[in-house]
Amino acid sequence: MSSVVYSHYSRGDVAREIAEYSRGRWIAVEGSYGERRIFVRYFKDQPLVLSSERDVLGLINRYKRLNARTFYATIHVYKNLASTSMLDDLGNIAYTTPFFDIDGSLDKYRSVLDVASLIIDYLERHGLEESVYILWSGEGAHVRINEKAFSREILSKYNSLNIAYSIVEYVLRETRDKIEPLARSSGVKVENLVDIKRVFTIPLSLHRRRDAVAVCFKPSAINSFEPGWVDPGSFKHDPSAWRVFKEGEGDALALEALKRINVMSQVHSRVGLVESSPRKVSGGVPRAPGGKIGRFQVMGLLQAARYYLLHGDLEKAKSFGLNRAIFYAWAKHYGRGYIPKNAKRLYIDIVDINTESSVQSSDKSRVQEEVLGEGAFVSPRGYFIIGDKEQLPEDYDRNITNKIEGVIPYELAWEAALKYLSRFPRQVLEDPVKFYEKAYEPVRDHFIELVVKELADEETGNEGVERGQVHKTREYVRPSQEKKYGLFKWVKKT
Repeated sequence: MSSVVYSHYSRGDVAREIAEYSRGRWIAVEGSYGERRIFVRYFKDQPLVLSSERDVLGLINRYKRLNARTFYATIHVYKNLASTSMLDDLGNIAYTTPFFDIDGSLDKYRSVLDVASLIIDYLERHGLEESVYILWSGEGAHVRINEKAFSREILSKYNSLNIAYSIVEYVLRETRDKIEPLARSSGVKVENLVDIKRVFTIPLSLHRRRDAVAVCFKPSAINSFEPGWVDPGSFKHDPSAWRVFKEGEGDALALEALKRINVMSQVHSRVGLVESSPRKVSGGVPRAPGGKIGRFQVMGLLQAARYYLLHGDLEKAKSFGLNRAIFYAWAKHYGRGYIPKNAKRLYIDIVDINTESSVQSSDKSRVQEEVLGEGAFVSPRGYFIIGDKEQLPEDYDRNITNKIEGVIPYELAWEAALKYLSRFPRQVLEDPVKFYEKAYEPVRDHFIELVVKELADEETGNEGVERGQVHKTREYVRPSQEKKYGLFKWVKKT
């Protein structure tokens, strides 16, 4: 641990500020292992939280071997963070912080703040004056709107995630003519990054690379900002900036944005959004047709479909799909083939494998087999193992099926995955490198757009899906025959 990191987080004012901002938010601690970034979001299978200012330095010490140095928090304030299951309940989100991400560098700070000024001017002309603040994150800035700038009445009618996304998208569209020339000439990038899993830098956290403090200030101080404000030894931060708000002053802009931005039609959006008109919170996870399926879920789905097409065992296909998704996620962080011994303690926002349904396996009870071109450990029951745990079908359903189901009907995704993979020759499906490069990589960020919608368009045009070599001997079978989703029937509704 560097002396800068330890001395900064040892300060009482720093720890208090970080802890207070984090109240009700799910946090993350970032560090590094060699050249790899490490992102810790869970502790003992529970969401990582800051309960008191003592926890700030405590987490830095706990993860000192990971060179922990940066604190992030969700853009959401949750009603309850007692368990991971509550993170998927959109009704558990009390507030969402709208923010505009302006990416640049410290030497281009004036261009970054000029863009911020354009956004702030628009917000002020539309009633948002007291609830807006700027956070300089180290190499760029956020213009943030206090999440409590919206009345209880509007929050009872519309989901706060929809409000936040719609406001940012609407303002960026309305100011595009002014922002784009400035951003293009200076190399500054402006984005709407609001989504359901988004985290951002906590005030007074250190930057992940440079020794710079994330400081907040009000718009009135924007012309006074200087790079020296972020120096850890003498930073300048306005603790009232993120605390000041006026309830209801954001309502008018929110209603206008919600009317202009049809969140349900954002097929290309990165966001897991919920119903755009007055919300109805019920059990389960509402679907978000305009949302995006994460890479982890796309990998798990396609690996399961790949195994199923070649071997036909749905239960083991699910085990294989989750196993490979975990394997590649770990490989991305640690290097291919390495499974950290302390994976149970330092699980890095990949998947919760420490569940009652996961069965402990010992070295003596498992064997290594070559499955679809890769070595994998298999339990006596035939399920795949990683991290000394069997990956069971119910684990797949919790971490893959349920997450996909929050965006589109899982059966639809499964049908699309099977049809999509059936187009590839057997040699591609049997070779892990070819499968990754030719089947997974091209669609991992746009599965709905490039697979589901494309197949739906073909279905509406009565262009039957061409069967690959695999399907010459086996028709695909849906996991459930109780109800069938036509691809076009569902996509048409989105």
